Amino acid sequence: MLRTPHYLPFLDGPAIMAPKLRPIDEGAWLTPDTEAEVWLEEKHRLMVAQRDQVFARAGDWPIDAAEEAAGLVLSTQSSAPLENAVFTPIERAASTVSDDLCVMVPRDGQFVLGAASLCAPTFWSLAENIAKPLSGLHSLLPQGGTELSSRINRIFSGLQAGPVLERFNWTVQLGGERFTPSSEPMKRALAELNEKDTASDLFLRVERQTIRKLPETGAVLFTIRICVDPLAPILADGQTKEQFAQAWRSTEEDVAAYKGWSHYQHAIDWLLASA
Repeated sequence: MLRTPHYLPFLDGPAIMAPKLRPIDEGAWLTPDTEAEVWLEEKHRLMVAQRDQVFARAGDWPIDAAEEAAGLVLSTQSSAPLENAVFTPIERAASTVSDDLCVMVPRDGQFVLGAASLCAPTFWSLAENIAKPLSGLHSLLPQGGTELSSRINRIFSGLQAGPVLERFNWTVQLGGERFTPSSEPMKRALAELNEKDTASDLFLRVERQTIRKLPETGAVLFTIRICVDPLAPILADGQTKEQFAQAWRSTEEDVAAYKGWSHYQHAIDWLLASA
């Protein structure tokens, strides 16, 4: 049974790299958990069976910051965490929510990825990026992500404990997988499909991201909730289809190239013409 997608960020315009953060009520931080029913069971399986791929910590990892982040998340949840003898506090906390949890710690003037439970990466390897500063995490973005990294670092530095900030990112993908550390399997599958078959298996992938400062350690907890829904039913509504088409076509070329949208262009054209 198809559900109604909770977030359609393309209604607000084209995909962009700018932070575009907005404050939200603290009570809306992690609840309601829109993806728990469809994702949490698979997330638990990944956390146990593929722990080396979905959990990482820096060599001098920030134990205090990770424990503070875990305590903050657990204080919002009524369900018990998944118990596993090797789990760290941040993993136990991550097991109670569909969101991934990344602890960013200040070091030498930059914020560094110190620890993370990341089960739904969007074409991104946690093992390759743990312990990197923001500039390293964003190095593959358009123009090397230099300006974006500087802006986010300033936001993290100036953020006060208490406020929760939220932003959205979106793209399209082939199939409904959430654990996607690489886009290569999708590219290989695309080569074997015609535009009609590709269009029927296109999904909207939305990242709902939040940040909040941890008052005791000064670290920042960065959360990522991945929502994946079939694209064709979303575009069945004529007005929504037009807004998607406008957002897709008005996205800057370098942003579209970074997201790999050229691989989907023919299928998107077919879907917009037939929806």
